[in-house]
Amino acid sequence: MAREVTQEAFAAARAGGALVVDVREADEYAAGHVPGARPMPLRTVPARCGELPAGRPVYVICASGNRSRTAADWMTSRGIDAYSVTGGTGAWARSGGAVTAGPQEHAT
Repeated sequence: MAREVTQEAFAAARAGGALVVDVREADEYAAGHVPGARPMPLRTVPARCGELPAGRPVYVICASGNRSRTAADWMTSRGIDAYSVTGGTGAWARSGGAVTAGPQEHAT
């Protein structure tokens, strides 16, 4: 089962250079995402898990936390140290976290 992190723990990890994966669809991502988040729509996660590092924590975010839990479960089952961000991008923005808009190709 996926481990979850609070918004506060996520903010601290992100400030330390954490890898963030956004599992929302392209249009949702383009409308507003955590700066630097890597787009990886949920439906692509099983096929793309190999792109993620096995030795580094991965923070998975979506709109509210539901899809990120599913994705983090898949990642964890494949040996990735994955954490679902509780409350997702919505909670991040409401707490004053930075959000940037733009298409996928601008993500890192």
